[in-house]
Amino acid sequence: MKKIIKLAQDNLKNSYSPYSNFPVSAVLELNDGRMIPGVNIENAAFGLANCAERSALFTAYSQGVRKQDIRRIVIYTDHDYFVSPCGSCRQVMSELMPQEAEIILVNNKLETKTYHNHDLLPFGFSKEDL
Repeated sequence: MKKIIKLAQDNLKNSYSPYSNFPVSAVLELNDGRMIPGVNIENAAFGLANCAERSALFTAYSQGVRKQDIRRIVIYTDHDYFVSPCGSCRQVMSELMPQEAEIILVNNKLETKTYHNHDLLPFGFSKEDL
């Protein structure tokens, strides 16, 4: 666990968040041990920004990773409180990650809170709803 948290901390510097000044880093850990980082990327047209969780997931999927390959995601911010994924990220995580995948929140004190993907979006919208 220390390795993925350290990667998430180090990755924070790659955030592009000049508008919110709220950098976020996320690192996916795959079942085979590979780790795929992501950060939040903002844009002056705010609706075009992308969160760290989605950046990591979209990078993974672009590399051929699929739902069954994902073990967990660590989400780190340099604050003394925990930051939970936004609603958009929860929806994407619900579809692109296994329901039992761990979602681990880490603050700057290196305290953690662990959830499962299915805990974050009860009654989520899915392809079965279409």
